[in-house]
Order: sequence, then structure tokens, then C-alpha cells
Amino acid sequence: MSSIFEQAITYPDIDYRERFHDLVGLEDYKQRLSKILSLLINPSGLEAWKNKFHPDATTVINSILKRPPLIVLEGDVGSGKSELATTIGDYVAREEKIDITLLPLSLSSRGEGRVGQMTQLISSAFEETYNRANRMKSDSRSRGAVILLVDEADALAQSRENSQMHHEDKAGVNAFIRGVDRLGNGKVPAAVIMCTNRLNSLDPAITRRAAEILKFRRPNAGQRRMVLENPLKELGFTSEQIDQIVKLTGVKEDREYAFTYSDLLQRLLPSIVLQAFPTSKVNPELAIKLTETVKPTKPFIEM
Repeated sequence: MSSIFEQAITYPDIDYRERFHDLVGLEDYKQRLSKILSLLINPSGLEAWKNKFHPDATTVINSILKRPPLIVLEGDVGSGKSELATTIGDYVAREEKIDITLLPLSLSSRGEGRVGQMTQLISSAFEETYNRANRMKSDSRSRGAVILLVDEADALAQSRENSQMHHEDKAGVNAFIRGVDRLGNGKVPAAVIMCTNRLNSLDPAITRRAAEILKFRRPNAGQRRMVLENPLKELGFTSEQIDQIVKLTGVKEDREYAFTYSDLLQRLLPSIVLQAFPTSKVNPELAIKLTETVKPTKPFIEM
């Protein structure tokens, strides 16, 4: 399994709880993704909701429960999709009061180019996911669940309509589709989360199967303020000074794109602190001037 997955994660886990909590500005995505995951890995909750509020709604509930256990998170670099995909399991585990295992698929699953290798590795990944989930299956409420995480999904699941696509890559996509279908048909407590910044490059058969496609965008002014407000207040910034930085990190006349979440958290805030460290306090006016010089990550442009 070491050649197929990166380090498996078991939730609940306090570190991932804190990381999930730190994802400010993504509340809508958190809520939507947690609801979808809860339904996919523990459908008894939806049945209980139906029996309480809509006892006659059998048709629509069945259609929801028949959806393949696949969620696609699509968005620009630094939009928070991978971090949310990695931490959401902790929140769902606590809400559902079960243990959840995250299996992050390694990019080494592309293999070394030998005929049949990638197909075998992908098939093995889904086989392991299915077997683990099947052991947690119950006639009523699942005893646990498994999430298979596929980051940079376009590296594994490119469209088979691409005329330059190698036969081995096409076979790998076929194996991926079979794996998703087997998890769904087996009704095991498992879900697949795919992250990509190239949604259009994914095979249509995969996007068609997705129970949900969540598009992540760069933070707007309100979301940027949510990210920046507490850290900057702790450093002595006034509300007016925070407003200036929020504005400077948005779209400008000479720049058509705003800062990403990772630009704010991993580049801007550390730069403000390091500007003063180790000899002085942070000077908000100098920090504002610094913000004007920090360049956000350019958007990914799909060719």
C-alpha cells in the first residue's frame, strides 16, 4: 500500500480539527461538503430526515442515495480546496460520531510507464478502499467510513477524448471509473474526493458521475477580511488600516485578480511579521506599503 497511498489519516484528530477551524472564509464550502459527505458515508441520516419531515418522498430520496460517491473540488491554485479536502473528515467524524480514514492517493500511482502498471495501481487503491469500507458497513448506521482523496486529479483522470492520450492512461481512467462505480454499487460507507484546477481536462464520464462539483474561487473582500482581521488586530492594526490591506489584496487597475487564501496566510501575513522581526514592533503603515509590493499568485490558465 505504500506505493499507492501517502500516509493514511484517521479522524477524529485534534491537529486536523484545528486546521479545519483555521479555514476561515470557506464556511459555505465547509457546510456543503460536510452535508454531501455525511449522506454518502451514512445515508441512514437522510432516511431519518425523510421519515420525520417527508415520509412520502421516496422517489427523490432514492435518486439522491443512488448518486455515485464522488465529489469534485475545482478551483484556482491556493483556493483552499486541498486543505479542506484533507481536513473535512475530522468534522464529519465528530458530527457522525464515527472514525473516518482518509487514504490520500499518491501521484506515484501513475506508475513508471510499464504496460498495465497504472491500471493495476488504481484498481488496487479502490480495492483497498472498498475492503476497508466494507468492514465498517452496517444494516443501519455505519460503524466508520473511508475517504479516498485524489489531489491533482487531472494527472490521473484526463479525458479519453484527447487524441494524444496514451493507451495506458486511457486504461487507467477506465479503472478509475470502475472503482467509483463499485463503491457506489456496493453501498459501502466510502466517498472519493477529487481536487483539480483543470476541470475541463477531466474525463466527461467522471464529471458526469460526480454527486457534486464545488467550484472554489479566490476570496472576495468580505472573505479576505475574515482571514486578515484577527491576525492584524493582534498586531495592533486599526479597522481602517485593515480595510486598506483588504482593498490592496483585491482586484486593482493593474491586476485583474485578487490574492488567494494561501497568498494571504502563507505569504502576506508572514512577510508583515518578518518585516519587523526581530528588532521592532510591526508598523501598520509600513505593512500597508509592503502589501503594495507583494505579488499574488497568477491564476491558472487552462490551455
